[in-house]
Amino acid sequence: MTKIWKRACSLLLCGAMGMFALTGCHGAVAQEQFEIPETFDTSRQYEITFWAKNDTNITQTKIYEQAIADFETLYPNITVNLRLYTDYSRIYNDVITNIATNTTPNVCITYPDHIATYLTGRNSVVPLDELFADEKYGLGGSEVRFDSPKTSEIIPQFLAECLIGEQHYAIPYMRSTEACYINKTYVEALGYTLPDALTWDFVWEVSEAATAKNADGTFKVNGQNVMIPFIYKSTDNMMIQMLRQRGAGYSNDNAEVELFNDTTEELLYTVAEHAGSGAFSTFKISSYPANFLNAGQCIFAIDSTAGATWMGSNAPLLDISEDKLVQFETAVMPIPQFDPENPVMISQGPSVCIFNKEDPQEVLASWLFAQYLLTNQVQIAYAGTEGYVPVTSKAQESPEYQDYLSRSGEDNNTYYDIKIQATKLLLEHTDNTFVTPVFNGSASLREAAGHLIESVTNSVRRKQTVDDAYMEKLYRDTTSLYHLDQLRGPGDTVLGKDALGALPATSVVLLSALAGVWILIIIYVSFDVMKKKKTINKSVTH
Repeated sequence: MTKIWKRACSLLLCGAMGMFALTGCHGAVAQEQFEIPETFDTSRQYEITFWAKNDTNITQTKIYEQAIADFETLYPNITVNLRLYTDYSRIYNDVITNIATNTTPNVCITYPDHIATYLTGRNSVVPLDELFADEKYGLGGSEVRFDSPKTSEIIPQFLAECLIGEQHYAIPYMRSTEACYINKTYVEALGYTLPDALTWDFVWEVSEAATAKNADGTFKVNGQNVMIPFIYKSTDNMMIQMLRQRGAGYSNDNAEVELFNDTTEELLYTVAEHAGSGAFSTFKISSYPANFLNAGQCIFAIDSTAGATWMGSNAPLLDISEDKLVQFETAVMPIPQFDPENPVMISQGPSVCIFNKEDPQEVLASWLFAQYLLTNQVQIAYAGTEGYVPVTSKAQESPEYQDYLSRSGEDNNTYYDIKIQATKLLLEHTDNTFVTPVFNGSASLREAAGHLIESVTNSVRRKQTVDDAYMEKLYRDTTSLYHLDQLRGPGDTVLGKDALGALPATSVVLLSALAGVWILIIIYVSFDVMKKKKTINKSVTH
């Protein structure tokens, strides 16, 4: 009997420890460290796959192809097969599908929120810290055949975005933030002057003024039948940044959801007010902000700095016909702030991860290619295609890149002034950027944040009443839709759940396992004491 109890306790303790390992990345399966080979075997041939994304931008495709060709010249025993996607969600869905069949790509451009979900597959993604530091093949390593940047030359804020738990599972590739692209001509026609820093109150006030109409039903500011003064491309970023600016909760480093709070509700009522008047809309509801801006049908268009090549009367990537294009002066400014003295904006952009394979040499070949994407040649070329910023100080401070920045406005392609203004916006405000905590489920939480704004905007357009009962139902429906089972509300209550229900499911299992262990230990000790006492009594009797 004693052996049975010992074995039961041992198994439960092992299970509990296993739960600790699993909850280290908030639901992600702990990934084993990749064992770096002593040397890269150049006598063998390797074929690796690289999944990347572009916005049907032929220039970007050519940069990928040139990078692969240059890399293969340096490493003739490595063949890189490029597969292009039109958006990151397709990459995400395909990776998730392929993890189950062990057919993931070798190298993939993706987002940290997505990588957190990839980590639910055991040993799917390679932890990179030991590779970073390897003297031979790490960043700036002695055996690397190209001018690789050192770890210290990657912008710290950008590298920090690739940290999940206590490990880096990616390297940053490009970075952007959001910018407000403004029809300055219309702002001044309405009798306003752009301030040094945008505030939400200013944007809302000007947007409401722009809804005024003539007797014939056309809008006074543009003389057209269409005017949506303020359009936001990414409503998830909108909600996340507004909450951050207000010092309100969204999520924390313990993977706890804090989205549902009084500030969120206050912000949603504000959105409802201006959506109801026609002053505000979103990309999902109305379409691309750039199209309305360039047609003179929008005044404030908020989109990524990487989207700058679509913005303005002279934009090189216009998506509307020439006859609809309106000439106006474009201003590029940071997103609106609640406290302009302390600006806060999100940092975003694609990163590169490496997937584990049975052959360590193949993984090392993948790492070498991923690392090549950080070279000045690739970084500067790709950053020049849109309003992206290189992720290394090595590239940012290079004479070639500084020359690129200095030539703003020389043409409307490579040196398009709006694109370079957007780039400089991030370069000047890198220290004002932030990132959200990454965990398994953080991608769903991000979608939920945007869903709140989209839902309220749609509802008021449909003449529905937005009140306390509406908000309560919206929170409940969003919780269900995005499977958010740890949403905290006022007073740390959890939508009708008790304190234990507020914990992540893995934590509940862990606590239950530990409770089971202690119960068994107590039973075992009690049984052992009773057995010894019985033995003593028998001895006394005899």
